[in-house]
Amino acid sequence: MPRRPTTKILPRQVKSALAKLGRDISVARRRRRLTTAMMAERIGTSRPTYLNIEKGHPGVSMGAYAMALYSLGLGTPFAELADPGRDDQGILLEVERLPERVRPKKEPRPL
Repeated sequence: MPRRPTTKILPRQVKSALAKLGRDISVARRRRRLTTAMMAERIGTSRPTYLNIEKGHPGVSMGAYAMALYSLGLGTPFAELADPGRDDQGILLEVERLPERVRPKKEPRPL
């Protein structure tokens, strides 16, 4: 099966984060005494796809990772990842773009 081009250009930090997520899912599964086949059935994927989750493969869908976490009782951590209220960089950019002065708009004159 040919590799997707996006998997070749992933930054090292992203690859490392996915690998850690996969290892963490593997540890959580084993702590719960679940087999890989049981996990695959719970999340609705094939066993090879589930094994790719544990390897942190970037080609596996985000939904499959989310289902694996949910099936292990770890909630829905993806829901808060890009929350605008926690986007410190975005908030700083927004503050930088604030106008120095604010003037009220003039009412159009009646004819």
